[in-house]
Amino acid sequence: MAKINDCDIPEDLYYDGEHDVWVRFEDDTVVVGMTDIGQSLAGRFIYAHIKEAGRHIEAGKSIATVESSKWVGPVRTPVAGEIIAVNEKVEENPDLINKSPYNDGWIARLKGKDIAEAMNRLVTGKAAVEVYKKKIEEQKVECKKIK
Repeated sequence: MAKINDCDIPEDLYYDGEHDVWVRFEDDTVVVGMTDIGQSLAGRFIYAHIKEAGRHIEAGKSIATVESSKWVGPVRTPVAGEIIAVNEKVEENPDLINKSPYNDGWIARLKGKDIAEAMNRLVTGKAAVEVYKKKIEEQKVECKKIK
């Protein structure tokens, strides 16, 4: 795992750097969450509403709405698919996104559509580290996990 300004960037995940979300591919399902950089920029989350299981969501569309003391906005999935599970713990305790963005703070699991195309479009590994290194430097991001 790469670390820049205390921001964790797991190199085994795939990223949409524009929307600060990560994706973990697990066969034909995908897990979507918010990056450490995204949670740091937003601040402590106080509200999260995730769309219900059974809904089909197109790539680039919102799977959840989150609110922090500084920001309200969508969490956009970079992969199309049907939501098959939501992280109810995040809806109950939105700051799980802040505390554990890559583990306990995941947002939703989808049965993915066009997975190969999504994998080619997203960045991973050293390329992802470079994308986020540039973003961290340009926006002067320092990641802090909320305890």
